[in-house]
Amino acid sequence: MTVVDLKTAEGVQFLENYLSQKSYIVGYEPSKADVETFSAIQAPQTKTPNVLRWYNHIKSFSDKERSQFPNKKAEFSTGASKPADDDDDVDLFGSDDEEKERIKQERLKAYSEKKATKKVIIAKSSIVLDVKPWDDETDMKQLEQQVRTITMDGLVWGASKLVEIAFGIKKLQIMCIVEDDKVSVDALVETIQEFEDFVQSVDIAAFNKI
Repeated sequence: MTVVDLKTAEGVQFLENYLSQKSYIVGYEPSKADVETFSAIQAPQTKTPNVLRWYNHIKSFSDKERSQFPNKKAEFSTGASKPADDDDDVDLFGSDDEEKERIKQERLKAYSEKKATKKVIIAKSSIVLDVKPWDDETDMKQLEQQVRTITMDGLVWGASKLVEIAFGIKKLQIMCIVEDDKVSVDALVETIQEFEDFVQSVDIAAFNKI
């Protein structure tokens, strides 16, 4: 496994190139891999726009929301650890020292105040799916009706059209808007593929953050 030190310019550039083709570190939804990578990197600059976009998106989630992300591992290892003098390494909960206790209480208070005033940002994505039938005899109108029967909290179906592939076979190209923390794109694709009488395969034609 490739080890990447995200404290270096070379490591950040590696992540910039990596995220130029991906929305998340693994798959189509945020996961523990994003949290681990986020923790290992300093605030990126405008010269790495893909990292900056991804960093601000992960930053918009609360600690509680991040803790509920699915457990997935990145294709690379950050190989980074916190400096020994990092404030987070102080064992505030294992000491009776009055000063440390005071610091702990101040941090808890500041965290509570921040949570109370934090603006809730709902991250959404616009997705275009290519749904391919088995052959030219497949009823594409009924295929689309089957797809639109899928309902999920945070999923809204949009416009659609038929696009010819070859030999009279057409695919259904359909757009949808999803809330990232509610809808798993992988699960959505798998659900569509369960219509085995109509659907041969499903591909993601476009994936854009809103």
